[in-house]
This record gives sequence, structure tokens and C-alpha cells, in this order.
Amino acid sequence: MSEVPGSEQRLIAGRYRLLSPLGRGGMGVVWRARDEVLGREVAVKEVLAPPSLDSPEVRRLYARLEREAWAAARISHRNVVTVYDVATEDGRPWIVMELVRGLALSDVLDAEGPLGPQRTARIGAEVVAALRAAHEAGVLHRDVKPANVLLANDGRVVLTDFGIAMVAGTQTLTMTGEVVGSPEFLAPERALGRTPGPASDLWSLGVLLYAAVEGNSPFRQDTPLSTLRAVVDDALPPPRRAGPLTPVIEGLLRKDPAERWAGEEAEHQLRVVAAGGSVRAPLGRSEATTVTTGAPGMPPTPVMPFPAATPGGGTTATRGAEPSRHTGAVLLAGILVLLLALGGLVYALMRDSGQGGTGGSSSGGSPAPSVSHSSQASGTSGATSGNSSPSPSSSGPSPSPSASSSSPPAQSVEVNLQVVRGSYEGACPAPNAQAPSMVAVFTVGRTPVDVEYRWVTKDGQSSDPGWKTLSFPSGGPRTRQVAHTESPAQSGSNEVHVEVRQPVKVSSGPGAYKVTCKEETPTGGASSSYSPPGSSSPGG
Repeated sequence: MSEVPGSEQRLIAGRYRLLSPLGRGGMGVVWRARDEVLGREVAVKEVLAPPSLDSPEVRRLYARLEREAWAAARISHRNVVTVYDVATEDGRPWIVMELVRGLALSDVLDAEGPLGPQRTARIGAEVVAALRAAHEAGVLHRDVKPANVLLANDGRVVLTDFGIAMVAGTQTLTMTGEVVGSPEFLAPERALGRTPGPASDLWSLGVLLYAAVEGNSPFRQDTPLSTLRAVVDDALPPPRRAGPLTPVIEGLLRKDPAERWAGEEAEHQLRVVAAGGSVRAPLGRSEATTVTTGAPGMPPTPVMPFPAATPGGGTTATRGAEPSRHTGAVLLAGILVLLLALGGLVYALMRDSGQGGTGGSSSGGSPAPSVSHSSQASGTSGATSGNSSPSPSSSGPSPSPSASSSSPPAQSVEVNLQVVRGSYEGACPAPNAQAPSMVAVFTVGRTPVDVEYRWVTKDGQSSDPGWKTLSFPSGGPRTRQVAHTESPAQSGSNEVHVEVRQPVKVSSGPGAYKVTCKEETPTGGASSSYSPPGSSSPGG
């Protein structure tokens, strides 16, 4: 952050005065600068084209930089760096963006070593939120890595550097066969030259989570080429330090993008881990669609899905990862298993018919995940459970075909509370930016639904006690989060939780916080600034 001699005389576009370099990378230098018009500090990114590039390549590099600004400017989200302007100086574009004071995640890892699973999960959840906002705007980041994640001093986690981002509907700026991005963070489909999608960014996030908690990325080799080969062919080395984060990492690092966890599921599970909970082992789409059946008194027989038909009339295996020489054997085994299952089903139907159709069966199902600081309730009984699965159909007896077709599944609500800032010391009541703060993550079983909730403290004196309504529109996401602050007027320890009364009754686990009030001596007769008491704000 030291001043560079003579740099204070350099003015970009007659407005942005360069002060000192903040960092250097493969694409240039990021400067701390001052906007002389608005009188605020900003960050300005300068591209330094390598001398070996010819004129067409330099123009392509500048076009990529301009696209970074355009891509990032399309995204409005607290976890994405805000772009203010694109200035032109010396025939080159300069990106002007908000100055985020803090450290890159890569710097934190270099200084502190591997992070704990809960801290890593909290960072990962914020990065997923940024990626979901980018994907909704039609933007792929394509270079998610620790160096591009900033941990701000104010607690924000900010995704930056969309310099190689690809915007849906625009012409690619890379040459044929060129792979853009950091090899060890590239998804297998990108390493193979295939068209990337949102799942490619989520793979990169999985590598980031692995590197943050284990201290090294899973597929790094001695050379970029051998690294790409490992990304495509090598199995994921089992994480040793990830603990409850292991299922999330495994869900994101599936070679087949169709089997990879989606952004909504990844964000929800990361917030569960960040709050001290645990999640079930990941299931791919083929496993998730596997059904079981069998004759009464016999163990269930798995019925594997048929291979998917291709436009050319052939078939491809559902998992896609099996070698082609085993396709015939797998198909034959699948047909035999299917015939056995059909035989068991016919036997069961005949037996049920002989008993007047009164017989029933129940499915074993998978154990529900154990989640701390979260609760879920069924809309039929109003009972609460702290370790239930968000899916309303994941446990209990299997309904009859007529019952399942005539009535929708029972509504459910799960509330997971995470403390973002657990203590405050200073003048009371605390300003909202410094007061103890929490995030409640609401997950519903189905949409549309309106959730009525309120914040309740242990002493009954919440800063924001009234009932509120959080709407989940039809076809929208089933997970939303609400931020909340507590600004008591006196010192003490307390805790807050979320209480839901509609559509079911359920409460979250408590979030503890502590406030230490100190009197400030006014200077010049001026009184200290005052912010209104706590508030809540829903987020995506």
C-alpha cells in the first residue's frame, strides 16, 4: 500500500488519479486510485499486454478486458465486486470498480494455512451466491479460484475478476482450441474443449473448497498438461480434513456435469455446514432416480435406469463414466435385473389382489441428515424435528398410487440460523454495520408459499419483534435467506432464534451474541452518531 513515486501525477481519463498498486497478476495491475470527481477511493485495473503478443492478440486481450467490465456490471449482488466505469487511456481500457479493503483468499491460505470446514463452508456459500447471481444474468465466471475471492474487512466475501468470463449470446474471444483459466481449477468438460455451463463454475468452486480445507488442490501436477490429464482421468483424492464438508466437495467434483450438485443445493448445504450441521452423502441423478421393488418378504431389488437414447439411434450409459467395452455387459445385467424386478412386481400385485388390495409396504429410504441449528416441520401435524431432510417425501411410508396422485406432498419449512457477527463493543445502540448480525436460511418443501416468521430473543426484547412474511413464488427457488441485526441499548449476552407460525410451526436453533456498551466522549460538543435499532432484510 506504499505510494509509488510519481504515480500521484498520473491521471487516467482526466479523472482517476493512481495512488499505489494493490496487486499484480497475469493480466495486469490493480491500482488504488482516487476519483477526483466524486472524491472517493476506487480500484482501477490496468492491463499490461506481454511484449510477445502481436497486434491482433493485443486487441483481443483488450476486448476481453472490456467484456469483463460489461459482464460484471450486469450483476448486482453484494458478493460480486461493483463496476463503476470503463475508462480509456493510451488506447487501452481501464476498469474502475469499488475498492474492497481486505485480503484475497489465496493470501489468507498462504498466511494461515488450511482453514476449518465451517469457515470454508461460510466462504463457499457466499461464492455460490455470487455465482448464482452471475448465472441468472447469463454470465459464466470461468476462473473461480482463491486469488479471485476477496475477504473484505467488513465481513463480505466478494467474487472478482470476470476477465475471462463468457456472456451467454456473445461471440467467444478465445482462439480455437485455447483453454482459458487456471488448469487445476478447470472442469473436465472444459479441459476436453466442450462447451461450459454453470456446472463448470461449480466444479471450480469444489476445487476451491478442497484447496481451502486440505491445503492443496486435488489435481495439481508438475505441468499444466499433466494437470489437465489428472482433471479428466484421475479419481478425487479422498479429503482428510474436510469433515462435514466432504459430501459437498464430492457433490461438486463429479466428472459428469449432469451429476454435479446445482447451485441452489450447494449453497443450502454449505450454509448448513457453516452453522455447525452435517449433510447426507451426495447422490447423482442416476442414483436419485433409482427405485426399489421386490416380492413381499424379500429384500428390495434395485431397478437401474435404461441407457439414454441418442439422436443416432444408439444408446449411452446413464453415468457416462463406464468404459465403452463394458457397455454390453452393463446393458445385459440391467435387463436381467429389470426382468427379476418385474417378476417380483407381478407377484406382489397378484398377492395384493388375493388379499383384497389391503396390503401395504414401506420403503427403507436413506437416513435423514443430522442438522444442528435448524428445524423442519410437516404441514399435516405441526410437529418439529431438528434433523429432518428438507424433502417432504424423503421418509415415512410410501403412499399408494391413488393417494399420491390426488393430494400434493405435505408442506415443510426448515430454518437454519448462522451468526455472522457475534459480538460488539462500543457506543450503544450499535450502528447496524457493526451490531451483532445473523442470517436465517429458509428452505420450503414446495412453492408457492408464504412463510410468516419473527425474530425472538431470550429476554423477549428483540430489536425487530414483529411478524413478517417471506414469499416463495411459484417456480422460484425453495431457499431464501434473511439478514438480521440486534442493537440493544445496554451491555449483556443474549441469543436470538427464528419462530415460524405459517404454513407450519417451527423454530430455528439459537444464535448467541454479546454486547459491551462503552460511553464515548464527544469532541467539540458534537454527539456521537446514532443508527436506528436492528432491522431485517431478505436476500436471494
